Amino acid sequence: MANTYTLIASNTVGSGGAASVTFSSIASTYTDLLLKASCRSDQSNVARSWRVQANSTDITARNLDAEGNPFVVFSGTSANMNTNGTGSTSNTFNNYDIYIPNYASTTAYKSLSVDGAVENNGTDANLKLVAGLYSANTAISSITCVINAGLFVQYSSFYLYGIKNS
Repeated sequence: MANTYTLIASNTVGSGGAASVTFSSIASTYTDLLLKASCRSDQSNVARSWRVQANSTDITARNLDAEGNPFVVFSGTSANMNTNGTGSTSNTFNNYDIYIPNYASTTAYKSLSVDGAVENNGTDANLKLVAGLYSANTAISSITCVINAGLFVQYSSFYLYGIKNS
């Protein structure tokens, strides 16, 4: 069990929005990484998608989408999450935890797990579980959150934590 979480960096989107948010030059001094995201899209749909990249590379993923019945399971070439759009309840932002263990390894591929939710004032909710794989033997030194259409709106926030097990 981890006993220390250290905020490495945070980014809150300003006025005008942003197509992506990048954390670069991530030191290899931690055991694991945790990215906490709360964001929203400027697009008109109720839900839009965004993805996480490691070292500017999409992460291969297996997604479990829980919205309605039945649940949807699909594989993809990227770790996609949903976010609220302008068609959803105003001022409602999604919430995601993205966990990357052993990110600094130079001898193994890196796994990624995502747990998150998008909610639309009780009329619609989307739960998301993602298992991803960064298929490279290089340490992850940068993480980028990229919206697939439009922009992340003002006040979308991203916090990157380093975790030490010692």
